[in-house]
Amino acid sequence: MGGLTTALVLAGKRNGATDPLALEAGVTHKCLVPVAGQPMLVHVIDALAASERIGEIRIAIEEPQVLDGLAQLRGLIATGRLVPIAARPNLVDSVLAAAEGAHFPLLITTADNVLLTPPTVAEMLDGCKAQAADAGVAFTRRESVLAAHPVGQRKFYRFAEDSYSNCNSYWLKDRAALGAAETFRSGGQFVKHPMRIIDAFGLVNLIRFRFGLGTLAATFERFSRRFRMTIAPVILSDGAVAIDVDDARTRGIAAELLGQRASLMQAAE
Repeated sequence: MGGLTTALVLAGKRNGATDPLALEAGVTHKCLVPVAGQPMLVHVIDALAASERIGEIRIAIEEPQVLDGLAQLRGLIATGRLVPIAARPNLVDSVLAAAEGAHFPLLITTADNVLLTPPTVAEMLDGCKAQAADAGVAFTRRESVLAAHPVGQRKFYRFAEDSYSNCNSYWLKDRAALGAAETFRSGGQFVKHPMRIIDAFGLVNLIRFRFGLGTLAATFERFSRRFRMTIAPVILSDGAVAIDVDDARTRGIAAELLGQRASLMQAAE
C-alpha cells in the first residue's frame, strides 16, 4: 500500500508465559483479555484500521490461528489488510521477523495499548516527519496523563523541563532504522543482563536518562549520536495513550475511559 505506514502490533506472550490477566480471564493470551466488552487487541486494531494513514496491519503472536476465533478481525484478514505473523521467543526477533517484506515506514505498538486512537496515530506520524526522524518514540506529558485519569499511570520519567510517560508506540523510517534493533537481538532480557543495555546506550547516557539530567530532547540527541541516526521523542497530546493494560487496576481504568469515549460519541450523533 504505497504512501501508507505499515503497523505492527506486538501481541505475543512475554517469556512465553501466560499473563496473570489472561489466566484470570480464562484466555490463552493477554491480548484476548476483554476490556469494555471486547478483546484488548480488537481495540488496537480498530484504531489502526480506522486511520487513513495506516495501510497493512501486522500482528506478531505465537499462535496466529488464535486470531481465527475473533470474528471482529475476519474481514480485515480476508481482505489481506491484517496479516498474522508468528512471533519469535525474543521480542526483537519478533519485530525483525514481522517486518520482513513490510512496506516502510513502520509504526510499532502493543496489543495492550487499548486507548490508541486514529488522531493519536496521525500525531505520531506527523511528529516523526516534522523532526526528520529515522526513528521515533512516543511520550506524553505528566499533566496530560493526569488530565486523562488521576491514577491511570504511576510511572513517569523526569527531565529538566518536565516529566513524561512512555506510550508504547515506536516508528521506524526505513529498513536501515530497523537495523538498530540488531543491537539488542542477542541481548535477551536486559533486566537480567544490565551490561548489555549499558553497551547499547552508553553508561553516561543511561545515568542522564535515569536521573533526568538535561531535557528529553537533549537526551535523545545523545541517543541519536550513539546510534548514528536521528531518534526523536514525539510528545502526544492525549495522555490516555500512556495508560496501557497491565493489571486489573489499569484494565478497569481503560474500560472506564473507553466507556466515556463511547458515551461522548453517542451524544454527538
